[in-house]
Amino acid sequence: MKRSLFLAFLLLGAWSFFGLAASFAESTDQVRPPILAGTWYPGDPATLQSTVAHYLSSAAPQGLPEKAALRALIAPHAGYRYSGATAAYAYQLLKAHPAETVVVMAPSHRVPFQGFSVYDRGSYQTPLGRIPLDLAMIDALKDRLSDLRCVQAAHRVEHSIEVQLPFLQTVVPGFRLVPVLVGKVDFDDCVRMARALASIRKERSFVVIASTDLSHYHSDADARVLDRRLIDRVRNMDSQGLWEDLSQSRCEACGGAALVTALLYAGRFPKARASILHYATSADTTGDRSRVVGYLAAALWTPPSSPTSADPSSSAAEMPPLSAADKEQLKAIARRAIEAKLQENVPPPIELAQLSENLRRKRGAFVTLKIQGRLRGCIGQIVGRSPLAQTVARMAVAAAFQDPRFPPLTREEWPGVTVEISALTPLRRVHRAEEIQVGRHGLYLRKGWKSGLLLPQVATEYGWDRDTFLEQTCRKAGLPADAWRDPETEIYIFSAEVF
Repeated sequence: MKRSLFLAFLLLGAWSFFGLAASFAESTDQVRPPILAGTWYPGDPATLQSTVAHYLSSAAPQGLPEKAALRALIAPHAGYRYSGATAAYAYQLLKAHPAETVVVMAPSHRVPFQGFSVYDRGSYQTPLGRIPLDLAMIDALKDRLSDLRCVQAAHRVEHSIEVQLPFLQTVVPGFRLVPVLVGKVDFDDCVRMARALASIRKERSFVVIASTDLSHYHSDADARVLDRRLIDRVRNMDSQGLWEDLSQSRCEACGGAALVTALLYAGRFPKARASILHYATSADTTGDRSRVVGYLAAALWTPPSSPTSADPSSSAAEMPPLSAADKEQLKAIARRAIEAKLQENVPPPIELAQLSENLRRKRGAFVTLKIQGRLRGCIGQIVGRSPLAQTVARMAVAAAFQDPRFPPLTREEWPGVTVEISALTPLRRVHRAEEIQVGRHGLYLRKGWKSGLLLPQVATEYGWDRDTFLEQTCRKAGLPADAWRDPETEIYIFSAEVF
């Protein structure tokens, strides 16, 4: 009976893949729609949210040392009934080490092709909403890998990226995606991709997710022997040994090349280490030990190398003020970046060596676009992970072309656009509302998987008092207006230079 149900589930999944793939092929927009919602994971948003929250609340991974840098995660990609509990261990750790860009590297199960494919045609969508791409990072990858392309047919029908996304939307809301599928590659291809990622990491912050299941359809006892060999390779950061074991069928992983690439990438950092967070087989859920699939959650990380931390709760000194020349230069950088995109040109390079120390300092920023005083786009990066000049350039393009509330900016609109920049100080957590100063502080508030941010000038523009500012930030997060009074709600303040 169990085997019949399992086969029926596979048939339903196959129907979903090919039926929905056909409708996607006929669509004129470039949004990659979900193809497994309602089968491998819940299709109803509320049910999906509660399902993911349940898995996360049940996962208790061992944390990393304070201020350690999370480089990559390994997570399974089966239906949530089978692998959701294991995946939650990886994503619970990511929640403690958030990233604004996530590279999901996953195998192409159904469409064969040579090399790597990065989807660059639009956003991905799940029942929890659309996920924008990090187009700047995708362009940076293309600059470093001349043969990198988009095999759109593969992305249309592939599940191994999609099933990761609701977890990511929950633990790092507002993140940007770099979706990479792996076709037929050799070890040198994996090395090239890892080298490209490490090169980009010098300029911007991100986390890599290697999406893979382990052994397939062996007895539970045999599967655990095969998987133990792979896990030992991961624990020892042995990418070459793992590649050889996979090539000789001494262990199995459908996303083996993605996993090897993640190990190679993390291994480029000094003292890189691996932590095994959780392992299970499908038998742990179904009870059927005759034919199982193995699932692994693991983290690749490096120990602290400096006293700084990107954690939102870190307390840092106020940033030195920007000079008038700094502000003028940032405005010019923002406008040049938007103009280049409008003209379909490559944005001009930012020569950091020629900029002031203020513009080279890592700092968060928001760029707001208005036409005749009305909002036309606003996108920002809360935590400073790149030099301020680079952050402003990327956020300017994002505000103009990637704000989901508005269509992309047009050339006709551009002459009437005003650009406003908010350069942020680091976030500082507060425990009493009395610490908040309206007119000086912006608010970032989060509870569970929901979060919201309002800039300091918003409260001033609307004439809000402190309680109203808190209530409106709660609403921005999709929470009840009085959620800020809940002890489980985290409240952070920051200042901004607005110009």
